[in-house]
Amino acid sequence: MSYQNIKVIAHSGYRGDEKPRAFFIHNEKITVVDILDMWIEESLPDKTRKRFFIVKGKDNQKYKIYIDEKTLEWFCEMK
Repeated sequence: MSYQNIKVIAHSGYRGDEKPRAFFIHNEKITVVDILDMWIEESLPDKTRKRFFIVKGKDNQKYKIYIDEKTLEWFCEMK
C-alpha cells in the first residue's frame, strides 16, 4: 500500500495534539465525522514520529491518515 500527500484541516486540542477535522483527496473535501482509532509510531534510527488516525468520513468511508511530525505533512493510505 502507498500513501498520498494530502491537505488536512486540523484542530489542536488542549494538549496541542493535531486531530484531523477534514481533508482533501483529489480536490474533494471529506469531513471527518469520527476518529475511530489513533496511535503513534516512532523510528529511532531516523528519529521520525508519525501520528496515525483511522477516521470515518462524512461519505461513510474509513480512511487511514497520518501526520509526519518532523515535516508536518499529512498522508492518506491509498489502496
